[in-house]
Amino acid sequence: MSMTHYMELLATNQPWNLIIFMAIPVILAETLAITELIILFNRNLTGRAKLINKLAGITAGVYFTGVFIYLFTHAVIPLTATGGWRGPADVIAVGFYLSGVIPFLGMALLELGIVGKKRDEIGRLKLHAIFVGIFLVVAHIAMIFGMMDPNVFISAPMDPSMKM
Repeated sequence: MSMTHYMELLATNQPWNLIIFMAIPVILAETLAITELIILFNRNLTGRAKLINKLAGITAGVYFTGVFIYLFTHAVIPLTATGGWRGPADVIAVGFYLSGVIPFLGMALLELGIVGKKRDEIGRLKLHAIFVGIFLVVAHIAMIFGMMDPNVFISAPMDPSMKM
């Protein structure tokens, strides 16, 4: 059994790759999710949870944009150019992991006032919660496919001598 490039990345250069590519983004996402819930339940749009949420959103967007650029240039482009992908599960895992840049960058741009300018505070809060949800979904899809044997979706030619 082989592993996806996603899992290989996390398993290589222990513990640093695990911290850089998994722990930091997940800690930021969980911080965002928890503070998002506090804000939504308390409707306190000026408290400590809102400040932590804002800082985590900006940090996550900037940090994950750097991760995206690094992995896209050092992994995706070379793997694509050399045909180095290990199957559909491999592509799905890496693709969904990197697609996390969309909601994280969206949150940062929202917090910096670059997007969502015409929305009121509740409208921005809803958009922010949607971004958090999208990140959690794509990150979990990446993890699920990343843990698969990348050969699972590759069908081997059937041996005509085998009877069913």
